[in-house]
Amino acid sequence: MRFIENLSAASAIFALASASPFEKRVIKKDFSVKQTIPKPTIKSGAAAVAATFYKYGKQPPANVKAAATGNDGSVTTSPTEFDSEYLTPVTVGGQQLNLDFDTGSSDLWVFSTETPSGQSNGHSLYDPSKSNTSKELNGATWSITYGDQSSSSGIVYTDTVTVGQTSFAGQAVELAQRVSAQFQQDVDNDGLLGLAFDSLNTVQPTAQKTFFSNVLPSLSAPLFTVDLKKGTPGTFDFGFVDDAKHTGEVTYVDVDSSQGFWTFSTGDVSVGSQSVSGSIDGIADTGTTLLYLPDDIVEAYYGAVDGATNDQQQGGFTYACDADLPDISFSIGGYTAVVPGSYVNYAPIDESGTTCFGGIQSSSGIGLNIFGDIFLKSQFVVFQGGDSPQLGFAAKQT
Repeated sequence: MRFIENLSAASAIFALASASPFEKRVIKKDFSVKQTIPKPTIKSGAAAVAATFYKYGKQPPANVKAAATGNDGSVTTSPTEFDSEYLTPVTVGGQQLNLDFDTGSSDLWVFSTETPSGQSNGHSLYDPSKSNTSKELNGATWSITYGDQSSSSGIVYTDTVTVGQTSFAGQAVELAQRVSAQFQQDVDNDGLLGLAFDSLNTVQPTAQKTFFSNVLPSLSAPLFTVDLKKGTPGTFDFGFVDDAKHTGEVTYVDVDSSQGFWTFSTGDVSVGSQSVSGSIDGIADTGTTLLYLPDDIVEAYYGAVDGATNDQQQGGFTYACDADLPDISFSIGGYTAVVPGSYVNYAPIDESGTTCFGGIQSSSGIGLNIFGDIFLKSQFVVFQGGDSPQLGFAAKQT
């Protein structure tokens, strides 16, 4: 998943950037897009944890940093076993790229002809000179820090961006001029499409709107839904709720967007049938792979797993890969969201496949609880925008 830190987010307040005079909606139609198969190359558990700390502006604990250092962070395996990344086709100025949709950030950035050749080999590149609708946004720059602590920055154009059957002319597109080694090696991923609130956008001197904010007035309903799946492509639907993709009613809860994230509150948290915690707050983030929770919940969870240990060398909780993992559930607005234990098993720590890294880890030190893909792929989730944002949750076949 994407591991980025918004350099201006710490003090940002939710604000919409003014629309430029050349923006217009080209097609007014709701749409659905399918993701490609999750990549078979995955990040190690320690690298995933370290990346999450960096994404949210924190330094990882020394043992986590040590475990992630000197490790190329990947193990080759079947794409049906690990869901480290989902990519979605997006057309920018008539050129198709595969982008990662991230509800934890608000920049749309791409590999491009501005990216040095040594950093862009193997990627599909956006070339603004090949688009008759591109226009440089003079004086605009952007800057993001990635999970490996290297940084990326670049310039900004506007162009027509098409997702599914909906296009928007004048969408801010951030062209990378420097890219970290982590992204360079991920040749199937050509960039990121942020779906958090506009206040997290890093473009200076004027923050830009996300694609979702720009197309929102043209949608039948001001929302998009996320249906991630375990080991197989999922879908993002914009403007409508496909009732065939969930079972039972969708339960909605209010979102606190003051920090730019999709922040919500849960009620009780249970491991198996045992309640282990009361209410917690957290963010729904498709750009984070794991599920990060308070220490007491994490310790209660792995206390129910035979042989589980907080492995300082690995930078998190590990256990035998054949261990029986309990379900974990969250009360959300009267609905109980259940994450099957099988979803919590993230990845082996090495090629022997005997010891696995847990998909639930501590949020201590990050500054917020993060409901990443370990949680989200177990649920059907509605992200409702507009003046009164909400999140909706419903069960689905798992």
